[in-house]
Amino acid sequence: MRRRRVLILCLLAFAGILAATAVAEMMSVQVREGPLRKSPSFMGQVVATLAYGERVNVLEKRPGWIKVSAGAGSGWMHESALTPKRIVMGAGGTNVQTGASSEELALAGKGFNSDIEAQFKSQNQDLNYAAVDRMEKRNVPTAEIAMFLKEGAVKAETGGAQ
Repeated sequence: MRRRRVLILCLLAFAGILAATAVAEMMSVQVREGPLRKSPSFMGQVVATLAYGERVNVLEKRPGWIKVSAGAGSGWMHESALTPKRIVMGAGGTNVQTGASSEELALAGKGFNSDIEAQFKSQNQDLNYAAVDRMEKRNVPTAEIAMFLKEGAVKAETGGAQ
């Protein structure tokens, strides 16, 4: 009986060692700038911004959100900003594996490329794309977003502009 307990304890200890030494899951940022948030919410405070291609360690997963750690610290990123594939950048900002620019890859991640966008515009010529183009280029400072949320008393269930 004693031998059996010792054997079980040894097996449990070995399993613990294996779990502790397991290789962490790595992912890559697949958007131009990926906000790292304090909480798993689009309204969560941005604690850092990660660059396209940056590798991160996965700490935890929730529906739609992944908690990661990187050189900038740890926090939550939306799952659409990450990919399990390793992104290797070459000279001129192109992806070595695909030959595409980071902007093209960001569009492809959303289901678009320049050909699809051109086709859509040609089929919908009466739509005004100038406003959309301006919005894509607008960068609203985090402090301004936080003030907007606070003044409007907007609170997210899982976060907020803290």
